[in-house]
Amino acid sequence: MKTFTAVVERCADTGLYVGYVPGFPGAHTQAETLDELNRNLQEVIGMLLEEGEPTLEAQFVGTQTVTIS
Repeated sequence: MKTFTAVVERCADTGLYVGYVPGFPGAHTQAETLDELNRNLQEVIGMLLEEGEPTLEAQFVGTQTVTIS
């Protein structure tokens, strides 16, 4: 079992949720609900892993709050 961190955003134009795994080329998808997005991410990551173990180009670290006065 492998665990990946996905970044999730909501598109202002379409209202769809968009998810991607930082540094994992091709590991991105979109959906109308968060549950559907999670299933889609599982599917796309599973397909990509069939091609072999990925070399991640980046590692998710976290988020920061930036305040500008």
